[in-house]
Amino acid sequence: MKIDRLIGILSVLLQQEKVTAPYLAEKFEVSRRTVNRDIEDLCKAGIPLVTTQGSGGGISIMEGYKLEKTLLTSSEMQAILTGLKSLDSVAGTSRYRQLMDKLDVRSTTLASNSHILIDLSSYYKTTLAPKIEKIQDAIENRRYIAFRYYAPKGESVRKIEPCLLVFQWASWYVRGYCPDRKDYRLFKLNRMLELEVLPEQFAEREAEPYELPADSAYDRHIPVKAVFAPEMRWRLIEEYGADCFEEQEDKRLLFRFDFADEENIFSWILSFGDKAELLEPAGLRSRLHDIAGKIFEKYNDR
Repeated sequence: MKIDRLIGILSVLLQQEKVTAPYLAEKFEVSRRTVNRDIEDLCKAGIPLVTTQGSGGGISIMEGYKLEKTLLTSSEMQAILTGLKSLDSVAGTSRYRQLMDKLDVRSTTLASNSHILIDLSSYYKTTLAPKIEKIQDAIENRRYIAFRYYAPKGESVRKIEPCLLVFQWASWYVRGYCPDRKDYRLFKLNRMLELEVLPEQFAEREAEPYELPADSAYDRHIPVKAVFAPEMRWRLIEEYGADCFEEQEDKRLLFRFDFADEENIFSWILSFGDKAELLEPAGLRSRLHDIAGKIFEKYNDR
């Protein structure tokens, strides 16, 4: 986009004393004629640029003209770079680092405040990264995507108009408009197989804003009460916070939380082995007893 290129050229001129038109043309992958027109537009915008011919000539900002050395402060630029690096970690590329290089951001500007590292890479990187690349391409070109989706309610083949890649709840999702459901849906990338970008384009539509706080992600309607061994304190704090339990006189931890799904309750409680006991709801306690009995039978080979 032209406005992006103009900002990029201005950023380069702020960082370097003088540059040539061929240098800018190569950096921004345009012709010298386009660069010359961009220089004229910057001058019309009130930024006095000077061009000199011959050996050692080039384009520069008029001497004595007061302009901030960068359009952003060092801390602001560091925050941007940290975010862009985190996106590179998803696919293991340098796509966003190269974007910063186009703006000619010097490493010395950022080294003094490089104390945050965000790594969004996944254990499933080899399968996740290609999906993200495909979906990005589909969003940019307004193309449908089709995939086989595996959800708790079963397996299905879906086709959507992708509009947003979302990293939330420690996982990657794609949000898109589903023509069959006539509404927007959120799909977890790790549950998608046979992902395909279709040649068919969809009409541009005004997407609904995506605002979904974590607390409203699931309909938590099952109040759970359980006790845990003291040595499980670290895990309760990590997964649900320090306010989710009360320490009892016998040092056991009384846990209370609302869950959305019964199967999730069972799998979570069982993952603690003999370090947890489900107290309520009574009906689920009875069902958990039956599940434990079947597990015992399966492994009771005496």
